[in-house]
Amino acid sequence: MTLKTAILGTAFAVLPALASAHMVIEDAYARVSHTGAQTAAVYVSLRNHSDDDDRLFRIEGDVAERIEIHTHTQDDAGVMRMVELEDGIAIPSGETHQLMPGADHIMLLGLTEPLEQGDTFELLLFFDVWLPETITVTVDNAAVDALDGHGDDNSGHGDHSGHSDG
Repeated sequence: MTLKTAILGTAFAVLPALASAHMVIEDAYARVSHTGAQTAAVYVSLRNHSDDDDRLFRIEGDVAERIEIHTHTQDDAGVMRMVELEDGIAIPSGETHQLMPGADHIMLLGLTEPLEQGDTFELLLFFDVWLPETITVTVDNAAVDALDGHGDDNSGHGDHSGHSDG
């Protein structure tokens, strides 16, 4: 093997790692779903350490019939409501965006099976600038409760049957 071949081989081996190193995705958790529940939420930390602003705009996986990006907003009457973020979530260069209870989160609609403590499943996250990334989500009530600082009540994650596909 020539030096040129060795250098090219190393460069091609490193390129995929560089391509996905723009976004550090950590601490992907979901709560245990209640018996018969059709919805669940996923929480994760997204850190963009590239020089480019980016946006999470779509998520795919086989854990649910639909997967959407949601947030909580307060209406004029002071009632908190969950709404789909149809434009996704902007993640500016150098910033971290924490998806957590009571704020932005990934919504699983039409669960294909119950989520039980210790289960794991994969989601594929799509970004505007960078390549899609697969994450492993752990079902762990203790980890989620540490994010929001209180117990599991799944408030706001009721029936979404009337929710549009966007």
